[in-house]
Amino acid sequence: MNWHERYIQQARWTRDLRYYLFEKAGLKDARRALEVGCGTGAVIADLATPASIHGLDFDRPRLSEARVHAPAARLTAGNALALPYPDFTFDITFCHFLLLWVRAPSQAVREMARVTRPGGHVLALAEPDYSQRVDRPESLAPLGRWQTDALRAQGADPSFGARLAETFARVGIEIVETGTIQRSENEASHTERENEWAVIEADLAGSVAGEDIQKMKQLDEQAWARGERVLFVPTYFVWGRV
Repeated sequence: MNWHERYIQQARWTRDLRYYLFEKAGLKDARRALEVGCGTGAVIADLATPASIHGLDFDRPRLSEARVHAPAARLTAGNALALPYPDFTFDITFCHFLLLWVRAPSQAVREMARVTRPGGHVLALAEPDYSQRVDRPESLAPLGRWQTDALRAQGADPSFGARLAETFARVGIEIVETGTIQRSENEASHTERENEWAVIEADLAGSVAGEDIQKMKQLDEQAWARGERVLFVPTYFVWGRV
């Protein structure tokens, strides 16, 4: 599984939203910005700003990749639940497809607020809610249930996205804007579908029989070929002010 390609794919899904939110939050005038959970650097490599860009991740191999893809960023190994920065360090702090994987997301958001200066901005750019996933045709509905169960088995909270705004409000962050990313995957490219299936096969290995996975993959390919495939996972964002 090429995780950088996967993160690049996810970054493409949110590109328009990121550009909009970063402009509104004043990234071009920021002195310092931090991505919590920067992975291989797919998002921070795309930032065009004079600000000092920082990235944090607990996975050292992925952080090593980030040093290649985002060489100008200042990267740190650390835990989102105890950020290794002083209070009020950053003008903008953000995360991207992270909080569903964190065992205590409220604490992670509280830490993001702590390291952000008063009047600064905290953004969660994308958190999905797999409990509301839609698969069409109906014959593909089991695929969504399998993936949701696999995420939960890996330690994720597949439905966290629906509680994202509530989490920000609970820790005292003023919500400026929130909503769902208006994106459907019924126009995904062939390459995106191949990447998605690489993730699916990795997630389901050991929990679903190989022949059942391949049968579902064949149904998926046939639905795309007929123009009938719909895959939609509501994905939420929040822009908040400290």
